[in-house]
Amino acid sequence: MGIRDIIEGKRQWRAHLDRVKALPPDYQIVYKEMQRYLFKVGPVDLSDGHLLAGIVDFFDEGVAAGKGVLELIGTDVAAFCDDLIKDSRTYADIYQESISGKPGTAER
Repeated sequence: MGIRDIIEGKRQWRAHLDRVKALPPDYQIVYKEMQRYLFKVGPVDLSDGHLLAGIVDFFDEGVAAGKGVLELIGTDVAAFCDDLIKDSRTYADIYQESISGKPGTAER
């Protein structure tokens, strides 16, 4: 990864944050909670940025339709996030595999 890639990545992240800041306050609060949860749970492919950008797109559609954020996702933010990443591999999965001694992993 070169310096240009780093600069472009920062530019894309700042543009993403600008989109989040343009959302209504209740959407921003829920987005930040979702982001915090997803960073903690750690889906492996979170760093590519498609999941978070997709959430903002989904929220933009909700705002355009005049819906409240809880109408879109329900009252359980964690359950909504879990549903989003149910088919994604997480760092917790990788850890569990490493300690279970499955083939291809180092035994302790």
